Amino acid sequence: MSTTGKSIHSSKSTTLAKGQIPATLDFFGAAGTVTGSKTLLTHNGHRLLVDCGLFQGHKNLRQLNWIDLPFEPKRLSAVVLTHAHLDHAGALPLLVKQGFRGPIYASAASIDVAIVLLLDSAKLQQEEANYANRHNTTKHHPAKPLYDVADVEATVKFFKPLSFGDWHNILPDISIKLQRASHILGAAFVRVHAGEREVVFSGDLGRAQAPILGAPETLGPVDYVVMESTYGDRHHRVEEPKALLASIINATVKRGGAVLIPAFAVGRAQVLMHAIHDMIESKQIPRLPVFLDSPMAVNVTKLYQKHHEDHQLSAKQIKAVFEVAQLVDTVEASKALNALKYPRIIISASGMATGGRVLHHMRTLISDHRNAIVFGGFQAAGTRGARLVAGEPTIRVFGQDLEVRAEIHSIEGFSAHADADQLLDWLDSAGGSPRQVFLNHGEPTAADTLRQRVAHELGLPCQVPLLGQQFPLA
Repeated sequence: MSTTGKSIHSSKSTTLAKGQIPATLDFFGAAGTVTGSKTLLTHNGHRLLVDCGLFQGHKNLRQLNWIDLPFEPKRLSAVVLTHAHLDHAGALPLLVKQGFRGPIYASAASIDVAIVLLLDSAKLQQEEANYANRHNTTKHHPAKPLYDVADVEATVKFFKPLSFGDWHNILPDISIKLQRASHILGAAFVRVHAGEREVVFSGDLGRAQAPILGAPETLGPVDYVVMESTYGDRHHRVEEPKALLASIINATVKRGGAVLIPAFAVGRAQVLMHAIHDMIESKQIPRLPVFLDSPMAVNVTKLYQKHHEDHQLSAKQIKAVFEVAQLVDTVEASKALNALKYPRIIISASGMATGGRVLHHMRTLISDHRNAIVFGGFQAAGTRGARLVAGEPTIRVFGQDLEVRAEIHSIEGFSAHADADQLLDWLDSAGGSPRQVFLNHGEPTAADTLRQRVAHELGLPCQVPLLGQQFPLA
């Protein structure tokens, strides 16, 4: 059941025109956590859902994926995606399974990336369910996936591509514009005109120094902002992340070990290949074997060649960067990597070690002191990645508790998220115009730290919504 937030006070007039109905925002995900993004904008009887992501991390959050959505999918007018990461798009098949039959708007690149991620998610869920059933490692009999490939194929039919930079009338009295957020390929922040109001949904914002995608577009004047706060209490380190990674690789090679890098298939894997290519060419590290072991990352890498307009690399640069790694397509080839005895770098999904082929490599490598496991970005609370970075001495993989003897490293400089200062800079580019800022998509400490900075440094009213909370937009 929704709860109503406090009235919004502003120096601007919030008097409704005659016959105008107050719009509302409902936060059905990414409130108090960084996953499960689902924000519902209701205006004049039309219901626009911004993002529809899976909950990840702690079990109590993941269990939310298994219950019916907290709104009626059949009553939604449309969905718009900021980007294709599963915490923003991974629940779309559940939405369709529960009756949604409207358009799902996104950039062309986001649609291509989302199709790859959703198909991979469905296959991975089925594989994990089958493994659990074969090895009796589940309390649920039989274990089932949240959705399957057929559900994804049914969902894909509702995708509708939109261009960047243009206003699109998608519903009566509602229009939207996509602007580049530079978080991953195709990522956007979404401007929504609803009657006399303009609301911006940031999605996830990239970094100004992003090596492939460049900086996000500036915000500009707006009435309301729903902004992520993933790194709301942190700053990216000043030291060069490539130098840190080079030192880890060189030390591991000297020990005769392997470097395993859990990496998100979209964005992070490509940035890492870009960095490793530069380090090899500049002789910061030896020319050792590099493997990209993620079918999803391989497929997404090819999309960078298709969507030239969405990044800064030339065709020649793309070819050179992505040829640094041997692409591992088959299960057999992936298994063969674990039999190798010489130093090597393995980049494999998923980035928080929540599933995928990286777990098979982790099971092989984590108990050998010669090896190193390097996390290149934010690790959501409750994930294996977060527990390893926190220094837990054992980790459970495929029902086995493994002793952690490999070196564990975290290099936040490869993160695709804007840090606290960069988030403030982006919000400040609105010129003090927002009547209200809502911070979502952040852990409680990160969100509240950023809330205080927004209020004190920018002088803007700012609130951190609770899960299920509703706010009127005058």
